[in-house]
Amino acid sequence: MAVSALAGIGGVGKTTLAVHVAHQARAAFPDGQLYVDLQGAGARAAEPETVLGSFLRALGTADTAIPDSLEERSALYRSVLAGRRVLVLLDNARDAAQVRPLLPGTDGCAALVTSRVRMVDLAGAHLVDLDVMSPDEALSLFTKIVGEERVASERKAALDVVAACGFLPLAIRIAASRLAARRTWTVSVLAAKLADERRRLDELQAGDLAVKATFELGYGQLEPAQARAFRLLGLADGPDISLPAAAAVLDLPVEDTEDLLESLVDTSLLESAAPGRYRFHDLVRLYARACAERDELPPSERGAALSRLLDFYLASAAGVYAIERPGDRLVDHLEPTSYPGQRFDNRHAAQDWLYAEAICLLACVRQAAGQPGTLPRAIDLLWAAHDLSESGANSREYETTAEALLDAARQLDLARAEARALTTLVNVHHVSGRFERADQEAERAILLAHEADDLFTVCWARNARGIIALYQNRHADGEEHLSRAIEHFRALGNHPGEAAALCNLSRIHLATGRTQSAVALAQEGIDIYDAMGNTMRGANARYALGLALTQSGELGDAADRLQEALEVFRDSRQRLWEGMSLFRLAEVDLAARRPAQAAANAEMALTVLRGIGGEWRRGNVLTVLGRALSGIGQTGRAQVCWQEAAGIYEDLGSPEAAEVRALLAPVRAA
Repeated sequence: MAVSALAGIGGVGKTTLAVHVAHQARAAFPDGQLYVDLQGAGARAAEPETVLGSFLRALGTADTAIPDSLEERSALYRSVLAGRRVLVLLDNARDAAQVRPLLPGTDGCAALVTSRVRMVDLAGAHLVDLDVMSPDEALSLFTKIVGEERVASERKAALDVVAACGFLPLAIRIAASRLAARRTWTVSVLAAKLADERRRLDELQAGDLAVKATFELGYGQLEPAQARAFRLLGLADGPDISLPAAAAVLDLPVEDTEDLLESLVDTSLLESAAPGRYRFHDLVRLYARACAERDELPPSERGAALSRLLDFYLASAAGVYAIERPGDRLVDHLEPTSYPGQRFDNRHAAQDWLYAEAICLLACVRQAAGQPGTLPRAIDLLWAAHDLSESGANSREYETTAEALLDAARQLDLARAEARALTTLVNVHHVSGRFERADQEAERAILLAHEADDLFTVCWARNARGIIALYQNRHADGEEHLSRAIEHFRALGNHPGEAAALCNLSRIHLATGRTQSAVALAQEGIDIYDAMGNTMRGANARYALGLALTQSGELGDAADRLQEALEVFRDSRQRLWEGMSLFRLAEVDLAARRPAQAAANAEMALTVLRGIGGEWRRGNVLTVLGRALSGIGQTGRAQVCWQEAAGIYEDLGSPEAAEVRALLAPVRAA
């Protein structure tokens, strides 16, 4: 006997598919088909005894011959089916216990079962998990109901509609039916109505069809602990959630949380995105939130759940920061948390967690931005996770999140929060090459941090102003800012911060011709980092020393230090500094008269820095690449690089434009 069990979320089309399959297979079952709606999603599921009575009558058994007990009816049912070829469609089953007595149990027969529950305990069944439609399938269904003419002229709006429906067939059918019945509506009107998440579920109903009612049936079957988990997990933004983060939301041990979440997966109200990660269908999430607003008591538990999640991310990100930067005092100056974070065995595990959680972490930060009680923690979380701003993969999301937090801090008039939000944005603008804006915001951050008596933020904002002044050729200003930053870091006992400022000061000395002191300052920074085992920031110090050694003519040592830095940056997924190390190695190669190797490193730098680092840095790499190409006789390619670099510098108003124009002049003359 063949048994197939289809499982999926309410409205995904299980019954429609099963009935379609039954019709297609009719020829294979010449003795007939049996169908029953087992009403498993309702409050009163059909009893197997009653269903067997109906099946026996349909198979020609007289009422007087039908026994009373379930066991006897099941045995007679299988006896009657013996030797026949019958397909039994058991629709909307509650669980495997309801289904087992109804299975034919004989060769030649087959059973097709649909349920919201995955019937993992139905022996011998072929399990099929039914997912939502693809975008193309969803658009096709919508078009069949609405009509090709109306959809063709508003294809983008139609795609917006089916996306708002989460590609769920029932939701698409309802939305399309509403539009088909309203000839004065355009597809854009419907799309606008569905764009409002607060109203979306209310809009998705037509006649006796309603997405919310479908979800309500499944929710009503949950045990109290399952229902609480369903409601509270729906509150969290982000595409999915990890098991430890979910445990924080629910304030439960990880083992108990996993049991609850897996039970919700079995009911099709939650999806297992990957081992240890879970997600809601978009419409189910909206329904879960509505349930939380309606049913969660006391209402304060909603805020408490999100607060625990924020604490979990902040404590975990602080742990990552501490592992990557031993001795750095940032973790001592973050907002306190009341819920623990995840623990990591090593630096790579910490980095894996940070990048795996990046999107969810940033979503949590944005969600916490609107409340005075959570905004300071959200800003500190963003600061602790600032490696994401330099990764390339998450830089844009990090920037928009930082801007949202800054706006929130200003609206709430929180000086300390605004100063720290500005400091995170300073790093974003610095990484993106927007130096003037970075300097303005660092200056504002210093004023606000002094007002809030937040010396720690003052330190880092001054350090930022120092390196920005270097890029803008304001060397005296840069030296003043960095000298004061060093004083502040020493006053706080923040030795890694001191090392960072020393390395930046090294670059100021280098730019002003003090090569030997530049080497000494960078080496002092390395010594501090190495004494603390700070591998990643030690790479920044080696980068600075590599620059100083290049200018002093010690090219072999310079290449060694830059190669060491490159390996650490690459291992730490720091794309910005990986690309910059390759660029600096290209400069060493040029100085050592290795133009072919210089060209290779510069081209790799351009590839790594794609989408990160800003146009000014891109102009620098293009200039060096042009020199390298010229050195190997590829004058035409060199000219293209220099022309692009000149355009970048001229657009930015950078003084480097004159240098590149000078490089182009001999080529043009020739």
